[in-house]
Amino acid sequence: MKKHTLIQLGLVAGLLAATSVQAATLNLSSWLPPSHPIVKDMIIPWTDQVAKATDGRVIIKVLPKALGNPPSHFDLAMNGIADVTYGVHGYQPGRFTLTKAVEFPFLGNSAESVSVAYWRIYKKYFEKANEHDGVQVLSMFTHGPGQIYNAKRPIKDIQDLSGLKIRVGGGVVNDVAKAIGVTPLLKPAPASYELMANGVADGVFFPKESIKSFKLTKLVRHATLVPDGLYNVSFFLVMNPKTFASLSKADQAAVMKVSGENFARLSGKAWDRVDIIGVEAMKADGVQVIDATPDLVNQIKARTASLEDKWIGDVKSKGVNGSVVMSDLRTEIARVAAGK
Repeated sequence: MKKHTLIQLGLVAGLLAATSVQAATLNLSSWLPPSHPIVKDMIIPWTDQVAKATDGRVIIKVLPKALGNPPSHFDLAMNGIADVTYGVHGYQPGRFTLTKAVEFPFLGNSAESVSVAYWRIYKKYFEKANEHDGVQVLSMFTHGPGQIYNAKRPIKDIQDLSGLKIRVGGGVVNDVAKAIGVTPLLKPAPASYELMANGVADGVFFPKESIKSFKLTKLVRHATLVPDGLYNVSFFLVMNPKTFASLSKADQAAVMKVSGENFARLSGKAWDRVDIIGVEAMKADGVQVIDATPDLVNQIKARTASLEDKWIGDVKSKGVNGSVVMSDLRTEIARVAAGK
């Protein structure tokens, strides 16, 4: 009888100990509306995966209001103002150099292929360079291939771009814009509607989904789709290092298992889906959607070819062989596209 009672007491104590463990609730600052695909189709599914992977011990809560403007989000995580953030590397000119590798023209038509390859290249070449010192990097990803949109005229020749004022997100796309003859306006994506509605910008460089997401389908009149993309934009998903260290080793491993390549693939697949929806929305609102002609593609290639060479020279100081990286990146993109 005493033995049975002791066993019962032990079970009760174990249950009490289990129920006394508090879930770690982490705050994620988001600068995009809840309906945006990055939040709805990428961040929220990932937070669900984190909760499941940690058996509910780590809960990531997306805050209803951003804790700062879009360019501040790397520092918000670094300084512990937010536990988790995502953002655009190019919103902080001059801060990140290696991440430009994935932003060059003509890398591919699939956000999934480019994003997964990007994470593999980051782990292989960039992580040790420590450009993201001060945060725990959870993942890297890109949006869908960037395209050309404007309210003035169809773009069939490089000269049709001359003089247009185009909103860009920073990074390589800023250099691409200058090279092909437009005036770049470096502004965060949420500013795009106001810029176009007020006539400050004639158009935008965006992935296909963004024309719908930022309610531009009635402002943009012409879309020119460049095969394999005019550019890409590099994004980060990061956590405050003290927050990460406060998690158990098991939970750290669980969080990273559903981050990294898993999140890059999740986000890429989502972006490929919403890009299709974006084109449908543009056509439904009367946007003239055309494919770039072979002549226009060749003109763009000729004007932007030197950008990659310049980057290769810039990253030598970081101990990175840029030529090898770009070759490996393109090979990896093709491997992912082939299902590897």
